[in-house]
Amino acid sequence: MHSSKFPFAVRLIGFEAPECAEISAALAQAPPPGPSYFCLLEDSLQEPDLYIVNGDHLPALAALSGANPTDITPALLIGSPAPAFPFPQLPRPLDGTRMHQLLAGLVHKRAQALAQLTARGLSPVVIERRRKPRLDIDLTDPAQHEQKRKEPPSGAILIVDKGGAFRDHVAKVFGPRRWPVEWTDSAGAALRLCDETAVSVLMINTSTPQVDPYRLCADVKGLPAAARTAVVFLVGRSFNYDAPRARAVGVRGLLDKPVADRHLYSAIKKLMSLP
Repeated sequence: MHSSKFPFAVRLIGFEAPECAEISAALAQAPPPGPSYFCLLEDSLQEPDLYIVNGDHLPALAALSGANPTDITPALLIGSPAPAFPFPQLPRPLDGTRMHQLLAGLVHKRAQALAQLTARGLSPVVIERRRKPRLDIDLTDPAQHEQKRKEPPSGAILIVDKGGAFRDHVAKVFGPRRWPVEWTDSAGAALRLCDETAVSVLMINTSTPQVDPYRLCADVKGLPAAARTAVVFLVGRSFNYDAPRARAVGVRGLLDKPVADRHLYSAIKKLMSLP
């Protein structure tokens, strides 16, 4: 489930499906001595290490501006954007060799920025993505937003996996918080636990034998007691994630395996509304 080495996570912004596939294929051909990469799916709860953005697509540039890229989460623009942006730019047609050169430079710059923060005893600030894009300027009275806020969930983290090793690792990651972390390898047991006890986050390893993750999510979300339970899929490269089906049954999002501790902690903290 976890490993000592992780490829850099890339979020693509503003590309059509064919070009996404082209960029993903080019990223998979990273030179062996340098860093490796993988593209986050749209439903991924993981924060990216880098952005690759369609520089000819104005909504994509607006989305990039909202993501507030920094030296720690840098961006590469594909195309020829009209405005002047302080990011490396790669013209079309896509040159894979040049793309990897530019990305390697961004990764090096990122490492330097992280080292400077560490030396000062600071941690990177993550700008959380909105679950739904804002279509216009929000003129709503802030008091109305406060009225809609709900108390943070107070239940356990339940993990469905073929073994208990990941459960032990999650408990170790949260350490002093002593947040209850439970485990089962059975869909039926998971359903009963979600019905009879308070479960805030249900994490389903999609490779668990004899467990249909979509069916289990649908069954759990059908329970009155689990209306606010956030369901997360843990997916490997061989799992064909069906985004429309996942959204239809109520999946909140996914995390790619192997998942680094910082991404695991950040995702669960966000789902449980922890400070």
